[in-house]
Amino acid sequence: MSLTRKQFEVLEKMTSEGTSYTQRDLEKLTGHSLGTVNRVIKELTDLGFVSNGGITTAGMNALEPYRAKRAVFIAAGFGSRLVPITFNTPKPLVRVKGCRIIDHLIDACLEAGIEEIYIVRGYLAEQFDQLLYKYPMIKFLENPVYNEANNISSSLIAKDLLSNAYVFEADLLLSNPKIITKYHYTSDFLAIKKERSDDWCFEVKDGVITEEKVGGEDCWQMVGISYWNKEDGLKLSKDIPEVFSTPGGKERYWEQVPLVYRKKNYAVEVRECFDDDIVEIDTFKELKKIDPTYDV
Repeated sequence: MSLTRKQFEVLEKMTSEGTSYTQRDLEKLTGHSLGTVNRVIKELTDLGFVSNGGITTAGMNALEPYRAKRAVFIAAGFGSRLVPITFNTPKPLVRVKGCRIIDHLIDACLEAGIEEIYIVRGYLAEQFDQLLYKYPMIKFLENPVYNEANNISSSLIAKDLLSNAYVFEADLLLSNPKIITKYHYTSDFLAIKKERSDDWCFEVKDGVITEEKVGGEDCWQMVGISYWNKEDGLKLSKDIPEVFSTPGGKERYWEQVPLVYRKKNYAVEVRECFDDDIVEIDTFKELKKIDPTYDV
């Protein structure tokens, strides 16, 4: 059976091992009123999903359809804005304060129990082999047209892997791994609430993304991390090839498929994160500011 949204939100908060929650604890964690929590706990107890303030095996099984099962990293590009470092190193493998950028993202996936990990590679592809020493579970997907198409070509390579899946831009410097979560009620995109942005951003209504655009006021600045549930992943497997094959299709960004060109097929929610959680290092100047060892 499917969980209601409130049942999911309460049950998901109860997944910490060995932890028993009072209803007042769950009120604080979920943001729902105490009355709502009491009602939902009764529903979950009647279903056998909760017992004595803790989640049962049946409750864990009920959450399974909402679990993130895999991660796909879009990592084929040149990283032109980070030259000269990227002349010899793909951007995701650039070290910041001694650690490769992509390592923080992979570690967060593993911490969330996501061990099925794919990396779509292209530019200096063989250099990604070094990741296998630390992460032997990684599987590589080859993008032979990365230098003649936008990142939609990488999503095309991975189109059959996008159900119950995270999709990452592989060059984001993550400082808060907890924003990579194990369970999702629906498809969502991480974003940062901004009074004004000159970057890619979203217009949002009732929590659902209604428009993707460059720049705006009172908007949500896009972070290149999204999650796609089973149903939307199946739709993407059909919509991505269709958009790619249209005139000018290979010049698109991959997320424009569900958010722009086929947006009638999707209702993608925004999931809030903050500036301190994650940053995209766009330029060599920004890299030097974050890691002064490059300032030589």
